[in-house]
Amino acid sequence: MKKIKVSILLSIIAFLCFYFGMPVINYGFISLPIILLIITFTALLLATGISVSNDGKQVKILKKPSKIYYIIVGLLLFYIVVFPLCTSLPMFRSQSYKNLIGSVADGKSIANHIEPISIDEIRVVDEDLAYLLGEKILGSQPALGSQVELGHFCIQKVGNDLYWVAPLLHSGFFKWWNNQEGTAGYVMVSATNERDVKLVQNIGGKDIKIKYQTEAFFGSQIERYLYLNGYATVGVTDYTFEIDDAGKPFWVATVYDKKVGFAGNDATGIVVVDAQTGTMTEFKIADAPKWVDRVQPINFIEEQLNDWGKYVNGYWNFSNANKLQITEGLTLVYGKDNKSYWYTGLTSVGKDESAVGFVLVDTRTKETTFYKQSGATEFAAQGSAEGKVQEKGYKSSLPIPYNINSIPTYVMTLKDDGGLVKMYAMVAISDYTIVGVGNSMREALTSFKGAYNMTGNKLSASSLTNKKQLSSIITRITNDVKNGNSFYYFTTKDYPNIFVGSSQISNQLPITIVGDSIKISFDIDNEEVIDVTTFENTTMKKKAK
Repeated sequence: MKKIKVSILLSIIAFLCFYFGMPVINYGFISLPIILLIITFTALLLATGISVSNDGKQVKILKKPSKIYYIIVGLLLFYIVVFPLCTSLPMFRSQSYKNLIGSVADGKSIANHIEPISIDEIRVVDEDLAYLLGEKILGSQPALGSQVELGHFCIQKVGNDLYWVAPLLHSGFFKWWNNQEGTAGYVMVSATNERDVKLVQNIGGKDIKIKYQTEAFFGSQIERYLYLNGYATVGVTDYTFEIDDAGKPFWVATVYDKKVGFAGNDATGIVVVDAQTGTMTEFKIADAPKWVDRVQPINFIEEQLNDWGKYVNGYWNFSNANKLQITEGLTLVYGKDNKSYWYTGLTSVGKDESAVGFVLVDTRTKETTFYKQSGATEFAAQGSAEGKVQEKGYKSSLPIPYNINSIPTYVMTLKDDGGLVKMYAMVAISDYTIVGVGNSMREALTSFKGAYNMTGNKLSASSLTNKKQLSSIITRITNDVKNGNSFYYFTTKDYPNIFVGSSQISNQLPITIVGDSIKISFDIDNEEVIDVTTFENTTMKKKAK
């Protein structure tokens, strides 16, 4: 009877460990041997006969357990401790760690990798602000807000637009118990327009029910659902909530393997799970659907880039010669052909303010390009932008790199203590002393261009913006006041775009009328509305004579 009770107890412990621990049953993953060690220790204790005296002061071992328990414990400890040291220690495998990132191509200019962009498409909403806006729209529906909570926001392209997307998740066990069919939708926040916030609860006339999710329980919990349906023998991580271009919700999880003994996590593919029906489809990296932005987990790429820089001269490099490390962390950016990349600066070990180059890693294929050009780290750019408005005490968002008139530029928002955007800033990546700030993105762009063009020979002449001069006649002009500043918009007879300038450019702008002849200069860019850098009313000049 005692043996039966022991067997039942061990079976219960084993079931609970496997059900909740979900160990990967494969070489290189130590969660399984740890669980087996726990079970073996428990069995060893139960197999040991112990007698305790009435006063509790004397303990006598009446029955010693079988030696097989000690052998199993020894083998498991060897597998958990000794084996990883022999197969995974950087001292012996530094070259393997260095090569995990794959081939690293040399790039000429980061501006060639990131397409020029209109200021209307610049990301002005970061994850923290997206969460505030999402909470606000959720709070506008008390009946729903009391039942669910916002999940983690992920940025992604939906069609040609950039959105932060987060699922509605169960806010507790009993909320899940009473609503096992799933939560009612997800929240979308435009990354380029903070007024564009959507609570999506219906697609094509059908209500959305996110049954499989991270905050569900038992078989509906997404990690356990995959584990119990064929993924117990492979590593699965980075459960990301994404929607396709039609708005249908999915979970995208990365399938990975160990490449350096018990370490060296490396993505091998993805599994896409319909968040409503649970339908699973596995893809190799090359075959992943186009709407999937992330295949390579951010922590995998961080580790691999740091290992690539750390072991550049092997393990025995205590002088840190040529060692590199990532700067602030990785940021998801979008480049040519709407491809997404993990972006970071690289700095020499021990250096903080200056980057020796910048890296773009394709978030799907892991294709890596290193641009060996010095510049400001993300941290230095943030400090420079905050310094411009230090009297206001605003804090900068994480800088996002953009191509502004062929100038590699960090763009960021400046927020108050409540997390609300108050101003915008642009900082030249090549020189963080070149800063433009403004109450609107256009003001910041105008200020930045002015600061950049005033640098003279400080920067390479080949990187200066392309300028054009135009002599024409005003066909329409009007003014607009934004945040206390007057901007003058006008069109000309000989150019299709709208121009804009302020009285700071020229005191002749406020008194210019239709029919006046003008002479202007401006930077050639992709903007529909172009900022002028100089303005001269030649009609007024003639009258003055």
